[in-house]
Amino acid sequence: MKFKLISALSAIITIACTPGNKPSVSSEDWGSADAKPVHLFTLTNSNGVTAKITDYGGIIVEFYAPDKNGKLDNIVLGLTSLDDYLAGHPAFGCIVGRTINRIGGAKFTLDGTEYTLAKNSLGKHNIHGGVNNFASKVWNATTASDSKSATLSLTYLSADMEEGFPGNLTVKVDYVLNNDNELRISYTATTDKPTVVNLSNHSYFNLTGCKENVLGHEVRIYADAYTPTDDELIPTGEIVPVEGTPYDLREWTRISDRLAELPKGYDNNFCVGGMPGDPVLVAEMYEPKSGRLLQTYTTQPGLCFYTAHGMKMNRSTPHGVPYTSSMGACFETQHYPDSPNHPNFPSTVLRPGEVYEQLTIYKVGVK
Repeated sequence: MKFKLISALSAIITIACTPGNKPSVSSEDWGSADAKPVHLFTLTNSNGVTAKITDYGGIIVEFYAPDKNGKLDNIVLGLTSLDDYLAGHPAFGCIVGRTINRIGGAKFTLDGTEYTLAKNSLGKHNIHGGVNNFASKVWNATTASDSKSATLSLTYLSADMEEGFPGNLTVKVDYVLNNDNELRISYTATTDKPTVVNLSNHSYFNLTGCKENVLGHEVRIYADAYTPTDDELIPTGEIVPVEGTPYDLREWTRISDRLAELPKGYDNNFCVGGMPGDPVLVAEMYEPKSGRLLQTYTTQPGLCFYTAHGMKMNRSTPHGVPYTSSMGACFETQHYPDSPNHPNFPSTVLRPGEVYEQLTIYKVGVK
């Protein structure tokens, strides 16, 4: 794991679009869900970088970043209205929980008790916490800002046995957009019974401003190993070196270059070795035409790199571009998928008296 710490990192330049303005947060009514009002919050930093986030599912709806000429454009896939999200979508930009990714067989055993979850993946497995997971909840929201950053804080109480998970889980997610052009996402959670927790954000990034697919983007992932899966994307339990495989992305690689070897695209967990309290650079993505560079830092041990291969929706981006295959790339910071069923994986168990704490940072600039 030393590789990611000592290798030459990409030079990232912060472009100030409207310097001198104090960071701010504003909100607007955005409809209702489950008979609760929903809001859209706009966080803006001193450079004009802007994130629009709703308290429905904690979804990052838009994220505006400058290109090499200082032109701002939205770099995440999203939909134009709450009704669009309520009609269904592939987890665009949302908070995922209680557990992101898959739990094999939709069950796990904790302290001798077996828990059964919704089989919402292939009719066999659990994915992203179940049918009515955190992405479909209206969260409680508060805001704050100062001279350095703008903050949206979201809280939610997940009741004991919600979607089959034990324990009353109190969750807080802070979105902080600072003047270093970092969108910092910090997660905390506590429980009153032993449970499992694996929280993440599921944004699909597209550095062209969502005008083209991401096949021409270049990526670099600072991982020496990954967790192979079976044909249904359930980890085998092995931890395998990336060297000599299509998953060796330790040097800059164009996304399209490996797809002949990966007909279903990228959808794998990389072992990036983040540690609590010590966020490290785990991935970078660069788009040559715009010059935009996205860097992902995290305290999590894993990163799922997903290129949405085969995605097709009957809706389009605000630019009128259809949501088709490889329109976005996800950098889902996480504990390894199916961790509750693999004792050799980093544990996702949370017990009473403990505090779950994780941090992920998405930093934008140009290279």
